[in-house]
Amino acid sequence: MHIPDNYLSPQTCAVMAAAMVPAWIVSVKKVKKEIPKEKLPLMGVAAAFSFISMMFNIPIPGGTTGHAVGGTLIALLLGPYAACISVSVALLLQALIFGDGGVLSFGANCFNMAFVLPFVGYAVATFISSRQKKKGKHILGAAVGSYLGINAAALCAAIEFGIQPMLFRDTAGKAMYCPYGLNISLPAMLIGHLTLFGLAEVVFTVGVLLFVQKTSPNLRTDQHRSETTQTPLPLRILLGALVVLTPLGLLAEGTAWGEWGENEIAAAGAGFTPSGMTSGLHYGALLPDYSVAGLPEWFGYMLSAVIGVAALIIIFKLISSAHRSPVAES
Repeated sequence: MHIPDNYLSPQTCAVMAAAMVPAWIVSVKKVKKEIPKEKLPLMGVAAAFSFISMMFNIPIPGGTTGHAVGGTLIALLLGPYAACISVSVALLLQALIFGDGGVLSFGANCFNMAFVLPFVGYAVATFISSRQKKKGKHILGAAVGSYLGINAAALCAAIEFGIQPMLFRDTAGKAMYCPYGLNISLPAMLIGHLTLFGLAEVVFTVGVLLFVQKTSPNLRTDQHRSETTQTPLPLRILLGALVVLTPLGLLAEGTAWGEWGENEIAAAGAGFTPSGMTSGLHYGALLPDYSVAGLPEWFGYMLSAVIGVAALIIIFKLISSAHRSPVAES
């Protein structure tokens, strides 16, 4: 679901980035108001879980892959506004350091995965939980919410892909950016997410939520006023275990639909390379595709996970240190 650069026109990227600006502004204000300074580092841990979940690629027939995102999970633990910021920072790190998702398309990726996904997932989950009297109602809500959240995000990405050949063509009548119309992009994106990728999101969300409920119940979104501000040891152990297991994501062969390089798109069925892709932005990431030159692929992948997790935790700790708590009125 990470849209690379040059699949969307610069105009589309600008519109999507502009759409995210108010979402980021409101989210920052809400986080400052609702989450104590001491708990801001927990957003870094949440962002790290999202980052790690996106490294576990899952294959489906046809050679494409996908992954969970964890946006609904973060929304249920820390609130949807915190999820918006956490996932956005994770996506920024992926784009700048690992080349996963474009720099120009950063706003579009955030709109889909950091805005639509957590807010839809959270709204559905809380709606179901508030109307169920049975035990485990929040788990049912989390499952349905996470499933619908990731599919809503996939739908948005499919539409963004699919409108490109309708709006942007060269003088020869060929698509300048993504060459696949809605008749192709919608089923291509949704089939995978309605099946395995959506299931992966449910399993990840429910699994981590049950783990938190068992080991660290005070991290729930309705427990912000609790005394605990440090990341509980069981949660650190779980995060470390997931980092060690990330090379399993390399077992999935193929590339996610719509994430091919310009040298691959012609072979992927387009039959040509759109002009906007050849003349567009070509950003050189420091560790492209989570690889480290000179190291075995599996070790470079795991080292990338360590770097990403550490960077996210440090970023939010620095934000917490720089953040001043509101002065109480006398």
